[in-house]
Amino acid sequence: MIDLHCHILPGVDDGAQSLSDSLNMARKAVEQGIHKIVATPHHLNNAYENPKQLIIDGVKELNEALRVEQIEIEVIPGQEVRIHGEMLEGYETGEILPVNHTPYILVEFPSNHVPRYTEKLFYDLQMKGLIPVIVHPERNQEIVERSDLLYQLVKKGALTQITAASVCGDFGKKIKNFSLQLVDANLTHFIASDAHNITNRSFKLREAFGVIGQKYGNEMVYYFEENAALVIEGNHVYKEDPERIKRKKLFNLF
Repeated sequence: MIDLHCHILPGVDDGAQSLSDSLNMARKAVEQGIHKIVATPHHLNNAYENPKQLIIDGVKELNEALRVEQIEIEVIPGQEVRIHGEMLEGYETGEILPVNHTPYILVEFPSNHVPRYTEKLFYDLQMKGLIPVIVHPERNQEIVERSDLLYQLVKKGALTQITAASVCGDFGKKIKNFSLQLVDANLTHFIASDAHNITNRSFKLREAFGVIGQKYGNEMVYYFEENAALVIEGNHVYKEDPERIKRKKLFNLF
């Protein structure tokens, strides 16, 4: 199992605060059946700045520590980039790090809205051969209220990743239901942990795939697992034509 989104690098953001924390997270991940983790520190969010080279160096050091501790897991470089108008320039100047040096960039929106320039920015990124992956859209207030915003972005080439804990209901019934509606409408392509620690923000991937398997069958579990593997290799992912979420369904969230 591959986890595409995890705050496991020590001391760089609101995730692991020490090497000990990172190692404990790695042990917990192994218990979940995870064998590869993409380290995705926040970049340009809440004053966190984690440019490309800092992450690459940190991943190398953490993998050395994992070998010493004989923890059977590999950490892969990535970054969770808060959306901003100069993202393309940041990529071209070597500040922004796609997942494992592939075309896939994890992009985080503010929690309460989708910036108006998003569609134009995503178009510009894609014209440079990059693929924006919107992280945890199910926790964005404006997307929950106006899901057609997400539909339009996905229709025009963006991908999305929902959080395992959302699927499990840890953020509440409303977010769980909306997450499953995104699956129903082919509006999400990956499930990842967004783990920050082993207490209140842990992995939950195994539990999430249990929910998905029970509701949709093992083929859907395979779809999400295979897409994660395709991303870290830089290959094209599986995706179906997106559909709009019907407004009457959204009323059931409240």
